[in-house]
Amino acid sequence: MTFRSPVGARRLRSIAVAALAAASAMTLAACASGASSSTGDGDASADHGELTVQLSWIKNEEFAGEFFADSEGYYTDAGFSSVNLIPGPSTGIAELVSGSVDVALSDAVSTGAAVANEQAPVKIIGTTYQKNPFTILSLADGGNIATPDDLKGKKIGVQDSNTSLFKALLAANGIDESELTIVPVQYDPAPLTNGEVDGFVAYLTNESITVAAGGNETVDLPFADNGLPFVAETFTVTDDAIANDREKLKAFLYAEILGWTDAVNDPEEGSRLAVEEYGKDLDLNPENSKAGSIKASEELVVSDETATNGLFTISESLQEETIASLAGAGIDVTADDLFDLSLLAEVYEEHPELVKYLK
Repeated sequence: MTFRSPVGARRLRSIAVAALAAASAMTLAACASGASSSTGDGDASADHGELTVQLSWIKNEEFAGEFFADSEGYYTDAGFSSVNLIPGPSTGIAELVSGSVDVALSDAVSTGAAVANEQAPVKIIGTTYQKNPFTILSLADGGNIATPDDLKGKKIGVQDSNTSLFKALLAANGIDESELTIVPVQYDPAPLTNGEVDGFVAYLTNESITVAAGGNETVDLPFADNGLPFVAETFTVTDDAIANDREKLKAFLYAEILGWTDAVNDPEEGSRLAVEEYGKDLDLNPENSKAGSIKASEELVVSDETATNGLFTISESLQEETIASLAGAGIDVTADDLFDLSLLAEVYEEHPELVKYLK
């Protein structure tokens, strides 16, 4: 049994480090032999085959952890022949239910709405972002939307995949759709900068940065601070996978923790992977990508909860806040309906060294 320990942003190849890794592997293997419940995570002898992940967005710095897990061989070491990262935009729910993907990086509102309204057999097993990254972006000399009430009478650009999120924001703040105009847009914020819309559904780590970098004074109305403090970039899977592919999912989480450990400790390298390798065909702006990667690593991925219990964990209080957010938006689910964190708990129980992700 061979394990790869978290080693920062770049693979270490010296003989001394190799020897240390081998010693660590022997120690961990010895521990695992005494725990019969552990059969997958980080086990090079495991054969989990292929796994397909639906990303919520294009291959940019938002998925630095996945890029590290792939480039550093963490997926391979966990027993996967390949992990296919499918670019979005997509909430991933339809792909999960149809069986075309194994894991979707989604969000609590999209998943909760699918569970409540369509009885979709899916659950969240962990989350990359502890804080909701969505915002209504506006220009200071334009819409200047600083409070929920400022949405009234405005034209708001909303992408199709974000419609349920935006309506949840309205519901959480007691605003009727008739009090504003929803304008269908794509993901390019040009309709905002050219004055077609007053506000634009955006990511704090993406469009908010790029529009400001273009010389515009911007205003953000973060969803997390205005009634929707839900988790995002969630690892969402089917109930069937939890029941029948448990070790495969645990192996995936193990590799993801290693990948995001690297990303948190070296966000600039995570950005480089996006710009120069995984998203090289997208002509990503290096400076904007770096800024987004740093912001995500410092403000969204980590929290007091992750510092204590490890990456991807969702505390009981955050679960309660998420459920309350959904209820305020008219989405009626319970924590048990939406979350199953038992797999992540088992990964950390079997590999407690993963909890300490900061270098």
